[in-house]
Amino acid sequence: MYSFEPNEEQQMLIDAVRRYAKGDLRPAGHEAEESKSLPKKLVNKGWELGVLQASIPEAYGGFGERSAVTGALAAEEMAWGDLAGSLAVITPGLFAMPILLAGSEEQKQEWIPTVIEADWPKYTAALIEPFFDFDPNDLKTTATVEGDDFALNGVKMMVPFAAEAEAMIIYASLNGLTKGFIVPKSSAGLSVSEPEKFMSLNALPLYRVTLENVKVPQSHILDGDFAPILASMRVANAALAIGVANGALEYARDYAKERQAFGVKIAQKQAIAFMLAEMATEIEAIRLLNWEAAWMLDAGKEEAVIQAYLAATGAADMVMMVTDRAVQILGGYGYIRDYPVEMWMRNGRGFASFTGLAIV
Repeated sequence: MYSFEPNEEQQMLIDAVRRYAKGDLRPAGHEAEESKSLPKKLVNKGWELGVLQASIPEAYGGFGERSAVTGALAAEEMAWGDLAGSLAVITPGLFAMPILLAGSEEQKQEWIPTVIEADWPKYTAALIEPFFDFDPNDLKTTATVEGDDFALNGVKMMVPFAAEAEAMIIYASLNGLTKGFIVPKSSAGLSVSEPEKFMSLNALPLYRVTLENVKVPQSHILDGDFAPILASMRVANAALAIGVANGALEYARDYAKERQAFGVKIAQKQAIAFMLAEMATEIEAIRLLNWEAAWMLDAGKEEAVIQAYLAATGAADMVMMVTDRAVQILGGYGYIRDYPVEMWMRNGRGFASFTGLAIV
């Protein structure tokens, strides 16, 4: 038997994230998407909630122990407010969490407190590559040994805040295995493009990073197993998708309960009621699947890798279905940019490609 019931401290954190999502992220999300910019105060306030800090042991500057379940719960709540804002707030975790999971003791002592103890810091990671057959376990970016260094060569895309980052973790193939490498911004051969343009996430600055024989010392490799890192990314991706889908469901449900057609609320129409019921069922199914994957990660079970993959792939399909149906329920209004459901549908379409933008 196992339970997903949060303890008192976890519940306090989740409640704080829920208030932030409702009072700050949701009201700002639409304007941030239209203006293609996130207010710095908004991101700083989210960082001050301490979601990442609560998953870092005191020895490295945090005030808790890592819990993938807590991280997934927090990510769900935050993404209910706004996906781009959520990804901005948790971007530093892309740097700190892999070091916690796969780094040496020296790396943990050197790098994690730098992230945790600062104001919202500019640290990030680069996993995704611009190829149709992108596979995190078979990267085209390579690392080769050259004397006392590694030489990195390749191209990454969708790297949040890369232009401002003090350092980033670059994932590359070393002898056929995916490894992370800590790369400072001043490294020769590292170049960052202008912000890339995508269907959604316009408020989040995403960049292409090119590596041309970038040298990093051998002390900068994360020598631990990549599998728990990837599984944690997939759990995060699924949790964010659940949050987006739940926000779309609630909005469409409330609209349907108010909107009248032919003298009755459209929520009373069988076709609409069935759509809402199926949306809710699919969300709950993926939520439980993802919570189990997170629990398996916390328990150190090998099957967590498979469970996380199932949750992430299921969530990508689920969020697309739910957000598309939310647009349908709003009818013509669903296609108008003044209403948030069209933005949520664009966000939903991207989840199949978002693994690597968040970690719990």
